[in-house]
Amino acid sequence: MSPRAQRLLSVATVGTIATIAASPALAGAQTNPFRPVQAPTPPAEMNGGQWGELIQVRVGPEGNVFVLHRCFKVVLGDPGVAPGHSDGLSADCFGRWASHPPILKFAPSGEFIAGFGVGILGRPHGFAVDHEGNMWVTDVALVPDEMGAAVLKLSPVGEVVMTLGTPGVTGEGPDTFNRPSGVAVAPDGEIFVTDGEGPNNRVVRFSAEGRFIAAWGMTGSGPGEFNTPHDIAIDSRGRVFIGDRGNSRVQIFDRDGNFLDEWSGFGRPSGIFINRETDMLYVTDSTSNSTNNPGIERGIYVGSALTGEVAYFIPDPDLALADETRISGASGVASDHSDSVIYAADVAPRQLRKYMR
Repeated sequence: MSPRAQRLLSVATVGTIATIAASPALAGAQTNPFRPVQAPTPPAEMNGGQWGELIQVRVGPEGNVFVLHRCFKVVLGDPGVAPGHSDGLSADCFGRWASHPPILKFAPSGEFIAGFGVGILGRPHGFAVDHEGNMWVTDVALVPDEMGAAVLKLSPVGEVVMTLGTPGVTGEGPDTFNRPSGVAVAPDGEIFVTDGEGPNNRVVRFSAEGRFIAAWGMTGSGPGEFNTPHDIAIDSRGRVFIGDRGNSRVQIFDRDGNFLDEWSGFGRPSGIFINRETDMLYVTDSTSNSTNNPGIERGIYVGSALTGEVAYFIPDPDLALADETRISGASGVASDHSDSVIYAADVAPRQLRKYMR
């Protein structure tokens, strides 16, 4: 473990935190050292400064904050969905006729810098910002032979410079996805995609140039099997972490897809993020309730990517509505480089949250 990671983890054992527990039940009772502060919002000219459904948030190499959302189209759900919450199924970016960007970039202080990606996505889902400032976004829509079922790489100025998959065509071969749910880029440029919003339930690995290398996984609950692999992250050792949401666990693999471990102490993962400088692991659970993963609370779990120990838990602001809403709270999560700031991207409440320690 790096000295910086050791210092951060030692903080978790001071004061009221006597034990860092892998049990999510214990994690929910631990001290939360983070307090909510004002988060960035869209400029007033974009839908009156209101977000659409947020799906992911990332912090770039220069500390800027990138937010992926669904372009302000929000469709209210059935009577079982709490008032003011989307059903999480129908929001999209309007395809070619979109008028607002799905990716918004903010300075660390919160000022809006730029928007990217107008008209190139049907329904954005997964998102990453690599070490060079390139933006990677997955599209789970399907406009036949035109858009969706693909992963796009955008340059730091927003130009599409690479496409993985065949837009508008689904499949499970080396050149097709079904509904790619997440994307992560290793320091050497290799690309890993979770093809997990449809039936494929697999991870696909590409070279930095976009050449297919390998794929692994299938539907199931055993080691190396998946049930909606929803997000993906890579730690400082190059290990691949998968938020296996339908199986309520984080699975860990080497780059070749060899199963290494699984951790069940981080709830039912919707979003996953690792600070590679400190190997702090952030996992957000936005779907657990009394019937779906009973006994586990929705919120953000913070712990060690090296040991799997949970240090902190930030409860979902809509925790009291967990049994009334299909999904609430954060689908995406990230931290700044010092682990002193956490961002949460809320799908149904349509808000970006920011916490400071």
